[in-house]
Amino acid sequence: MSLSTPLEGLKVLELASVLAGPSVGMFFAELGATVYKIENVTTQGDVTRSWKLPKEDAETDISGYFSCVNWGKQSMALDLSKPEGLQIIYDMAALCDIVLVSYKPGDAEKLKVDYPTLKGKNRRIIYSHITGYGQQNPRSGFDAIIQAETGFTFMNGEPGSSPTKMPVALMDVLAAHQLKEAILLALYYREKTGNGQYIEASLFRSGISSLANQATNWLVGNAIPQRMGSDHPNIVPYGTIFKTADGKEIVMAAGTDKQFQQLITLLGKPELATDCRFAKNHARVIHKKEINQIIQDQIIKYSRDEILSLLQEKRIPAGGVFNMKEVFEIPESQPMLLNATYENGNTIKGIRSISFNTSDKMYVEKLSPPPHYGQHTRAILSGLLSYNQNTVTQLLNKGVIYARE
Repeated sequence: MSLSTPLEGLKVLELASVLAGPSVGMFFAELGATVYKIENVTTQGDVTRSWKLPKEDAETDISGYFSCVNWGKQSMALDLSKPEGLQIIYDMAALCDIVLVSYKPGDAEKLKVDYPTLKGKNRRIIYSHITGYGQQNPRSGFDAIIQAETGFTFMNGEPGSSPTKMPVALMDVLAAHQLKEAILLALYYREKTGNGQYIEASLFRSGISSLANQATNWLVGNAIPQRMGSDHPNIVPYGTIFKTADGKEIVMAAGTDKQFQQLITLLGKPELATDCRFAKNHARVIHKKEINQIIQDQIIKYSRDEILSLLQEKRIPAGGVFNMKEVFEIPESQPMLLNATYENGNTIKGIRSISFNTSDKMYVEKLSPPPHYGQHTRAILSGLLSYNQNTVTQLLNKGVIYARE
């Protein structure tokens, strides 16, 4: 680990599972923190270990889904419903800086791992809680439902089609970003005061805060956003998918009148620059169907590579509609890749959660691969907590912990 990592020495206790909370944990692991992932013995660990595609190996406990947010962590498996398991959590909380939880409102209190309890063990603890709808609503937070209830699903899809969920659990991702910001702010606050604090971020509020112009199109413009496919409600042509001669697709983002004029000139239709239906963006929004069809009729004459090359030459914003294989053939994707090898020689790939650069590289260059279930149980107990071997053996025999041998 590089000494330049800003959070080296920071300890994170991750009591969260699935996507939102663990993605926060991985963010801190990438910045040099030590992240202890606590997994439930009674459920055989994080449920996403079993969320596999048909082609994935049924025998391994590392799924593609689990691996996306669990690089760089240490896994300890225990049963915190047992007094000895709960005591382990208390011992760890006394030594950790940040706790990540994703319990339904009231569940942390039932399990006796709520903020007041852990604060009693460590007044500097920053307790970070992801909920579905906030502390006043006991409903569980499922991304698909919250996408629907925050308006994203209603807006998403082609005109005339059924509402469509986005293929990424975006509400989890957005809530995780909100929580990261809050934790960094809490760390700064703690530097000044010495005190930790309670933080709560909900998937629902995170979705609402990310509605951006679609929310204000209603709040200001009094128009309910409708399904428009990839089209933009306020700009034309922007986001629209156009087919090319080789059966592929491109997307354009001509956000200004000047870019539109450059585009139609390139496509051999310069006269449209003075057509009152298309000269100004507002007019193009009104006559969107007509202008998009004219553009499509010209673009279909080129292959994807040909038209993208011409558009780039004229600096008209455009890109290919790439599948995942093509995405990772783009040179700019390469710095985001993670590669690691397990002790048995199996290799695994992943992507970083951190996408920013700084003048001094502040993230860990080489992260350890996603941990096997209970892989670090013994090491955490004997190392961090200084439990002796006899105590660890007793905990194993009682079923309080599981240790991968």
